[in-house]
Amino acid sequence: MHLIAKVVLTLSLVNFTAQSAFAAECSAKSGIATVPLLELYTSEGCSSCPPADRWLSNLKPDAKKIIPLAFHVDYWDYIGWKDKLSKAEYSDRQRKTAALADAGFVYTPQFVLNGRDFKGADTPRLNQAVAASQKLASRANLSLNAITQANGEITLKATAQAVNPVNINDVDIFIALYESKLVSQVNAGENSGRELKHDYVVRDLLGAYQLNSKNEFTKSFILKPEWKDRQAGAVIFVQNSKNGEVLQSLQLPFCN
Repeated sequence: MHLIAKVVLTLSLVNFTAQSAFAAECSAKSGIATVPLLELYTSEGCSSCPPADRWLSNLKPDAKKIIPLAFHVDYWDYIGWKDKLSKAEYSDRQRKTAALADAGFVYTPQFVLNGRDFKGADTPRLNQAVAASQKLASRANLSLNAITQANGEITLKATAQAVNPVNINDVDIFIALYESKLVSQVNAGENSGRELKHDYVVRDLLGAYQLNSKNEFTKSFILKPEWKDRQAGAVIFVQNSKNGEVLQSLQLPFCN
């Protein structure tokens, strides 16, 4: 009996090892409170942006309290340095956010908290805003699931559901793929000669998607193996399409 038990145990360990080598899985689900989304609009071509980048990087990481994302805009590229992290669609997103707030201009660095302009890198004021958000009941149920396959590909599944079905026709759903621990050597423009470090940088923004008539959203993505070795993850957030307010957000760092 001892020999049989040893064989069974060995086979179990082999099976467990094979499964571990095959895939790594992690997941996250939103809770009962609203988790605010903090967006930073920034650029490597902007001399006043590095302090804002550092402040965002130094925020205590706690996905249950606040979720940071950095959007690099491209409208400063003309002054001598092309920000390789920038995209025109992020500039468009900032302009749309400004239009919804009846603002006549955009600027960098700009923080946007839950779809509203948030002036300055002010930690005490941010903590107050986060505490207020935590008192708001969640208006959307979100989930993220990531499975890293043996070939390095990541299968990402995202789901969303409005808590109140009345919101079905008024929400946009976005999935942001972000990367941290990025370093750039800038050799032109306002930041020439500086080494810039970035975290929570949005590399891809997917959406907008909508809930279906059954108040459901489910979508799966296959990410290329290059994502496996990055300090990266995904954020799903639900936003009111009429006024820009972010109703709920959820973050999932990818597992290795």
